[in-house]
Amino acid sequence: MKRLKNWIFILPIIGVLFLVLYQLNFTSTGLSFSQEHYTTLDTTSKESCLQCHQNTKGYSSYHNPDLIGCASCHLGNASEIEKDASHKGMVLIPGNLNDAKETCGKCHPNELHKIENSLMTTNSGLVAVDKYIFGEVDSPNHEYHIQLIKNSASDKHLRDLCANCHLGAEKKGFGPITQLSRGGGCNACHLNYSDDAKNDLKTYISSKKNTLPTHHPATNIFVTNEHCFGCHSRSSRISTNYEGFQETLLNESEIGDSKGYTVFEDKRVYKYIEEDVHHTKGLLCIDCHSSHEVMGDGKKYTHEEQAVKVQCSDCHFKEQPNTILYDSLDTESLLVFLHRDYKHTNKQIIAVEKGGHPLVNTFIDSVGNAFLIGKKNGELHPLNPQSEICSRDNAHKNVSCSTCHSSWTSRCIGCHNEFDKDEPRAFDLLDKKYGKGQWKEFVAEFSSSQPAMGVRENSEGKHIEPAVPGMILTIDKGSYANKKIGEDVSFHRLYAPNSPHTTISKARDCKSCHLNSATLGYGNGTLAYIIEKGVGTWEFTAEYAENPNDNLPEDAWIPFLKKVDASVVNSTRTDFRPFNVKEQQDLLLVGACLQCHKEDSKIMQQSLVEGIQPLLKQLSKECVLPSWK
Repeated sequence: MKRLKNWIFILPIIGVLFLVLYQLNFTSTGLSFSQEHYTTLDTTSKESCLQCHQNTKGYSSYHNPDLIGCASCHLGNASEIEKDASHKGMVLIPGNLNDAKETCGKCHPNELHKIENSLMTTNSGLVAVDKYIFGEVDSPNHEYHIQLIKNSASDKHLRDLCANCHLGAEKKGFGPITQLSRGGGCNACHLNYSDDAKNDLKTYISSKKNTLPTHHPATNIFVTNEHCFGCHSRSSRISTNYEGFQETLLNESEIGDSKGYTVFEDKRVYKYIEEDVHHTKGLLCIDCHSSHEVMGDGKKYTHEEQAVKVQCSDCHFKEQPNTILYDSLDTESLLVFLHRDYKHTNKQIIAVEKGGHPLVNTFIDSVGNAFLIGKKNGELHPLNPQSEICSRDNAHKNVSCSTCHSSWTSRCIGCHNEFDKDEPRAFDLLDKKYGKGQWKEFVAEFSSSQPAMGVRENSEGKHIEPAVPGMILTIDKGSYANKKIGEDVSFHRLYAPNSPHTTISKARDCKSCHLNSATLGYGNGTLAYIIEKGVGTWEFTAEYAENPNDNLPEDAWIPFLKKVDASVVNSTRTDFRPFNVKEQQDLLLVGACLQCHKEDSKIMQQSLVEGIQPLLKQLSKECVLPSWK
């Protein structure tokens, strides 16, 4: 039985290696493995396609029609010579999920299974939270599929504003993936046009499809950040944040020649803040988020943080990394290794701690140094271990890396959603058709700041993570039910867990957490420690006016040192919450100490190792601790 299992694993690898040897015309033993020796692979001799589409080039090595033919991707009737007959049943743009079982999935069934269950296809969390906010379900943790939604108030809201970004959306037009691309199934990540292919396409279109292209677009694993941009520049704006740009409400005409702004293809105007250090180094999204994570593991998840397995500590480890040997790689990882032409077969490869999948573009050298091979250009990047302060800091051991190492994150407040029943050209993003009546969103402000902090508390423990104003908004539900405007309006003050993707090497300082009102959840404003007659008290003056719905500052998450009304103030997750009053007091206690003691002072550095409580037994007479009313 053990031998049988080994052969089951080895056979696909042998097949791949055989194709590689064949493609490279390998001659290690003096034999030439050329086409004439292996006529059984010559599918083109049975296909009529190349009689019209002659001398085409540009294919990736593993999708060369000399190996797999044309019909394996495009279908059609490859035994016919006449145009209409040969094109019958042909798929011009293969790889969309509605035809993937007959095209890409024939050779890649496991990958297709993963994609069909991935969040990029189901949008489960997007649907779940929206339905929860509209009051249509009792929890944001139910599973959904974006293509199965109907026409409830929240469903229509999703159709009008959100349902554009999912892999099931069909790519219908020729051309490369751009900033405006949405969906496309396998094409979304794997379609690449060379400059020659782009020029040939222009000629083909301008000739009214008479001049056939000679350069075919490639389908390969060389995924660029542009492939991610179309969808991930929306919502939490991960792609734009990674490049250092914060969205504004400005129009292109308003910025003129002003420096520090850029206009993306959809005409949104962005202001440059600071890019992620990994972007500065030239790393791509897929350098961290490998195929196992992007395509998923075949399991269905509700929210993205459940699906994402890679952590900062996988590469920037504390003591020893979690590793795997080349001989133990799974088939998918081995194929990526071969496609990338990596050579480190004799070295240990880093495997993520959660889930265990390998990062095949990493290795540990003979003296224990870790390296990452950049997928953009093959550049070698040393992976620095955690700094001494991170590894010995006991006071912050439950604080996520991104909480301290994110330089900024997006903020969006003052959002109002209202249904316009008279909109004559409402576009349904899911069904791709026009109708009448549309939800419209009115935003008061886009801005940025250091991320706030929230508490993730579940079976895995209690951790501090970044948070952003996810939904401080009003929804006029009555406008969808043909009620008068304002007759049935719900208000929500929900922050969301966030992964800013604005990582910097230097951690934020102590005061930016313990003396920052926005970080603690109170919103922007002035946080002051007042000492009068030997008594210390904290006072907060908000920058924003109070929202009449709950009398909290417009950008706040929680009231200042008061118990939270969970029916209004909460988060978009059931396991993520703001600081309670006791936690606020603990944070502000350290803030009081920072009024006199510098961050790099001996006693504050000591508090990182021992915590603050042991040091409270050594107070001097000058120390005035906060009094809590």
